[in-house]
Amino acid sequence: MKKSSILGDISSIETMGLVDGPGIRYVVFLQGCPLRCLYCHNPETWANKHGNIRMTPEELVEKISRYKNYFGSDGGVTFSGGEPLVQNEFLIECLKLCKKEKIHTAIDTAGGVSDGYNEILDLVDLVIFDIKAYKDDLYQKITGRKIDNSLKFLYTCQQKNKKMWLRTVIVPKINDDKEFILGLKNFIKDLKNIQKVELLPYHTYGIHKYKELNLEYKLDGVSDMDIDKCNDLQKILLDRE
Repeated sequence: MKKSSILGDISSIETMGLVDGPGIRYVVFLQGCPLRCLYCHNPETWANKHGNIRMTPEELVEKISRYKNYFGSDGGVTFSGGEPLVQNEFLIECLKLCKKEKIHTAIDTAGGVSDGYNEILDLVDLVIFDIKAYKDDLYQKITGRKIDNSLKFLYTCQQKNKKMWLRTVIVPKINDDKEFILGLKNFIKDLKNIQKVELLPYHTYGIHKYKELNLEYKLDGVSDMDIDKCNDLQKILLDRE
């Protein structure tokens, strides 16, 4: 097999992920992200620079294939980040190779790019979509960017009838109220092929990374989201009444 000349910039790899899609996942955190989310716990992935690991799609998928016995019928590989859509050419080649190997694929994305993802969506099995907000003002407050790319990406997923998981991080005093949850419920109610909806409680695990990178942590002083309250909000979101 002729090796690709494309090199992927990878921040880190987790070989036995349990929360990044169905089953046991090989999780690839790609370098680069256009968003600057207030609660991001991977700020080391923001810059479009060489990651800790550089390899071709063939080299990466060869490593992924070693774990096929652990995947069973549900598991596979998840490409996360950062924003995996930033490295679209590398991702496309990886997805093609995974399909040949019959490895289930997922991307964990906020849809934070303007284009270049049509072929990715044709190839990938599952889209884990991070809903930062459903209104532009709050979206800009959380991410520092406009909501347009996110909505366009979601619309394209719907056009292609992609299987999706939806996730939203709940942060104290930002979106931890019933009004936000009811608005989110209305935003997603007509979406199709949604297999799972999750509210993720904000945590402060990544604060130390900001100090190491000499970056300002804009949620300094905000406590971890109360898990019980987050669970109560999830019940409101999923209640069909």
